[in-house]
Amino acid sequence: MRKRTPSLLACLGCAVALATTSAIGQSGNLSLPPTAVAGTAFSIQTSGSGPATLYIAGTGAALRRQVQLGDPVSIGAGDLDRAGHYVVFLEHGGSTDVGQFDVVAAPQPANLAFLARPSRLSVDLHNGISGAVYIFDPYHNLITRSVPVSFQLSVPAGSVESRTVQSHEGTAWTQMNSSTREGAAKFVATAGAVSSTRVIEQVPGDPCGLKMNAQPDGQRIALTTDPIRDCNGNPVPDGTVVTFTETFNGEQTTVDVPVKKDIAQAEMPAHDGARITVATGVVLGNEIRWGR
Repeated sequence: MRKRTPSLLACLGCAVALATTSAIGQSGNLSLPPTAVAGTAFSIQTSGSGPATLYIAGTGAALRRQVQLGDPVSIGAGDLDRAGHYVVFLEHGGSTDVGQFDVVAAPQPANLAFLARPSRLSVDLHNGISGAVYIFDPYHNLITRSVPVSFQLSVPAGSVESRTVQSHEGTAWTQMNSSTREGAAKFVATAGAVSSTRVIEQVPGDPCGLKMNAQPDGQRIALTTDPIRDCNGNPVPDGTVVTFTETFNGEQTTVDVPVKKDIAQAEMPAHDGARITVATGVVLGNEIRWGR
């Protein structure tokens, strides 16, 4: 049965000091594997005869066993599931043998901690999206050996960008271009049989080719833009503000209107010789001279 002995852990340094002042065989009656895999059964070989007490202390856990020298000591699956460095003490007949070994993470990834930034950005940005993955085994140990990690970014009915990188000391990261299509992009990281998904909202970029048309409407001018899209053909969101400006006899009249269903519409006074311009953000559109 597995025992956790906090007091032994707390006094591990004392135990090592005590062992060094006793009759210690660095190998002595102990034969240890150099490494063991977390959560996997293994054996510790002993030699000699007579009763003894075996202690194993390490990363947040400790075991104590009453053993017979000459018999192997079985450590069951799950008894040591935390990766780290462990020290073994075998006390018998007033002497203490000391050994050490490492428990390493299980080889197969079981959990991924996936960080993706930002959660929202414009389309068509070079290396605009970053993703980092931390890889864990079934016992939440960081897998420090190199593992291939696949990153994939896709939008519905759009292109898919993929790349594979090797993890280093338990982590892998990459940068991806945002796609040219707006929408909720799926950002998926996969290691072994485990995957994790994040959603990146990709929104249209700045408008391109802003253009308006003017038609007479009684004593006023009816202004309507062509469908407003970014440079990749994505319609800009409803609510984007478009500014119409009329200049006449040194005075200006300005009207701000939101985009609705891809276009913006406004009415302005019909002054013969007026100059009318349109803009949204830092993007300027065409200019119209009314009348003469």
